[in-house]
Amino acid sequence: MKTLNIAFRNIFRNSRRSLMTILAIGVSAVAIHLFGGYVAQVIYGMQTDFVRDNGHLHIYQKGFFDFGAGNPVAYGISRYLELIQMITHDPQLKDHVLIATPIIKLFGIAGNFQKDVSKTFFGIGYVPSEFKKMWQWNDYNMPSRASRKNRVALSDSDIEGGIIGEGMARMLLLCDQLNIKNCVDEIPEKTIAPIDETEDFNYLAEPSASNTNLEKIDQRPKLDLLAATAGGAPNIVSLYVNNAEIQAVKAMDDSYVAMNVSLAQRLLYGKGEKKTTGIIVQLKHTKDIPWVKARLKQLFAENKLDLEIKDYTQIVPMYRQTISFLFAVFSFIAAIMGMIVLFTIINTMTMNVMERVNEIGTIRALGLRRSGILWQFIAEGFVLGILGATFGSIASVIIAMGINASGISYIPPNYVDPVPLTIVIFQNPFLMPVCWTIFVLLSVGSSIFPARKAGKMVIVDALRHV
Repeated sequence: MKTLNIAFRNIFRNSRRSLMTILAIGVSAVAIHLFGGYVAQVIYGMQTDFVRDNGHLHIYQKGFFDFGAGNPVAYGISRYLELIQMITHDPQLKDHVLIATPIIKLFGIAGNFQKDVSKTFFGIGYVPSEFKKMWQWNDYNMPSRASRKNRVALSDSDIEGGIIGEGMARMLLLCDQLNIKNCVDEIPEKTIAPIDETEDFNYLAEPSASNTNLEKIDQRPKLDLLAATAGGAPNIVSLYVNNAEIQAVKAMDDSYVAMNVSLAQRLLYGKGEKKTTGIIVQLKHTKDIPWVKARLKQLFAENKLDLEIKDYTQIVPMYRQTISFLFAVFSFIAAIMGMIVLFTIINTMTMNVMERVNEIGTIRALGLRRSGILWQFIAEGFVLGILGATFGSIASVIIAMGINASGISYIPPNYVDPVPLTIVIFQNPFLMPVCWTIFVLLSVGSSIFPARKAGKMVIVDALRHV
């Protein structure tokens, strides 16, 4: 304790240099804290959005993940309602699972034959009420995205209703009917190929009295969706577009169609057995994924079900890629800040040693051992590290609170609307303690070389140093 008291007084013998050193450590700590808090916000925000949209786990017929995009009908899950009930009522899983819901992924051709236009589409069928519950998942208290309100607003009772991407609406000339901004229903004449007026998908449609009645009274824009059924025959259903929702990726925006799972089943399976191409499982907490996956595999093996399980990081590879990128950038910034602190401490402690050569010789002549000189200068580096790291931690909290309260927003990659810029320093409980400890240890380590130099001084040479 006496050594630390002397060290504290010694570092302020040249207060200007010591304050600059403390400031350098503090600024480096602020940079790492703020960027680390930003990285945590991005990771937790991405995870929240992906889990809201895709759940934690997807259950597929084995082979669907690798080959199902080309032929989704071949990988349908039969008796999926019994499978969902088995998952949600399992004594070991029911306390971990929030929602288990069917989802259908399909593709085909969408046509707006009132204006003689059509294009390929990628469709998703889901249960709107259950997706609305999924969107309430918020394990990290992240802000909601306004652009998803349309999607969760679909109704279970509106079986023929759906949502399309804004690019899809533009290509199918539905801009005016859907009141889409910055979108016009005009195509240069040279790009429009002549179309036989008799061409239409309606002759392929499955007879349905409800379709006929809705077509007479429903004023919403109508699309005809064509796809191949499980038997390989073409099938068509009518989709009444509620609204358009812009997608983050243009290729998806130009092809996106969302609909009720019942309509997707009618399109994909016709009059045959209604199946689903996958089951989404959303958990209460992300940390439960490994345990739940192991339990599901056990259940599938006991019931001889040929199913595979994929988590959200496999469904959305960009999540892992983004984390790897941010970790690399964070490591690079931390290394630069560490080098700044390292050389700043070495320079400060070396100057302290050079200014106190006569003092070192005197106290050595009075009987202080070399180890005493060594520990004295290491203690000074330790005190500098504590003061700098503590100052940086306090300043980081104040700056982060200011940024969070400022209302600054930005549009990250793969987003279509602004999100608040927030720094979540306390969301990661290890960031601040680990950073503080590393800066203190770095300060101590940087002091060792100058301290050893001071301890090795010859008493006679130190006393006659001018």
